[in-house]
Amino acid sequence: MSGRTQARACPERTCVGCRERAAKSDLLRIVAIEDACVPDPRGTLPGRGAYVHPAVVCLDQAVRRRAFPRALRSAGALDTAELRKALVDEAGATP
Repeated sequence: MSGRTQARACPERTCVGCRERAAKSDLLRIVAIEDACVPDPRGTLPGRGAYVHPAVVCLDQAVRRRAFPRALRSAGALDTAELRKALVDEAGATP
């Protein structure tokens, strides 16, 4: 045995809201388009991304801490209304 494991390591990211590390697949990628935070569930939109748990609690913490402009390197405040609507819709759709 060479000591190598068969399991592949999964990439981890840090939630900008609660600052907890989690698997990349468990977090929602957020990108800045114009002056708004937009969810990127497929992870294919161009530009710098920030990650947040798909929960309104983490979104509220990130907004309160002003984490999105810092993580996305934006000059001014970012609108999170579309992001909040998407998270509420997703939470309502899941039983």
